[in-house]
Amino acid sequence: MTTWRCALELDAKRNVVAGSPADLADAIGRAADLRIYTEFRHNEHIDVDSLNGELIREVAEFGVTYRVDQRWVAGIMSLRQPIELPIGFGPRSSMSFFLYNQDGTQAIARPHLDGSPVEASFGPSASEPPPNMPKYHVLDSWDAGTNAPSQNFVYDFDRFRYCVNDSWREILSHSANGEVVSGSLEELVDAFSTGCAIKLGISNLCADFCDEPDHEVFVQGGSAYYYTEQKLFLIGSHPLVRIRPSVPMRYTSRGWDFGWLMLRSDGHVVYRRCDPYTLQFSDHISRHAIRWFVR
Repeated sequence: MTTWRCALELDAKRNVVAGSPADLADAIGRAADLRIYTEFRHNEHIDVDSLNGELIREVAEFGVTYRVDQRWVAGIMSLRQPIELPIGFGPRSSMSFFLYNQDGTQAIARPHLDGSPVEASFGPSASEPPPNMPKYHVLDSWDAGTNAPSQNFVYDFDRFRYCVNDSWREILSHSANGEVVSGSLEELVDAFSTGCAIKLGISNLCADFCDEPDHEVFVQGGSAYYYTEQKLFLIGSHPLVRIRPSVPMRYTSRGWDFGWLMLRSDGHVVYRRCDPYTLQFSDHISRHAIRWFVR
């Protein structure tokens, strides 16, 4: 039996045709994994000069999810390099941090990884859609000519299907000072010791961009460690993208970055931040309420 289900489905005009935004938000609030199914035509979306009108189905993994103001969901593809269908990869090495909101609005931030020289031009950029793509609607563009351009847009996919795997179990919740709110550290340690995977829900991780509204960022953890005498648990996260919280979520000039987290059960968090415009790294310390999930 599959553990995946459709929590929300939109048609080409982004009207709700199945499920509900509330169901999706509730599932993401339980740390559910998110994959989004879309449909499009090759010569409408990939190569507009092609005679190939074949329908393509895509299912994309969104390794980082946001729940803003406990009601609004957005997911970010945190591991994707651009693929040139059906051949291979795109001409420049970069990350494709695609962002999808629950209403079907989309965005892309693209930090290039090839070290090519750039001409910085921070701020609003020309917002021209790709030629001969009537289904592509640009909302705004940012930072053209820098190492990390971004754009907010809508592409009229034939359908959007928000699929969730709601099999994570919350086992510990604590405040930013490490005070236990529910569950217990002992339960977390027992689950970790049997090989369970761990996922984190971090409160207000992006508050340095904007302290309103409240938001929670969900990302899976990797290697974890437990200090048996200090009773201290810590874990390194998978890569994540931070973005200024809003409803809907949008990329803006210098309103996002990416990196990795080291999180502890006392609320101590270290963010190894990569500046997407320079690819320079720096470490930043903060404290956050965290919810720990296992599977």
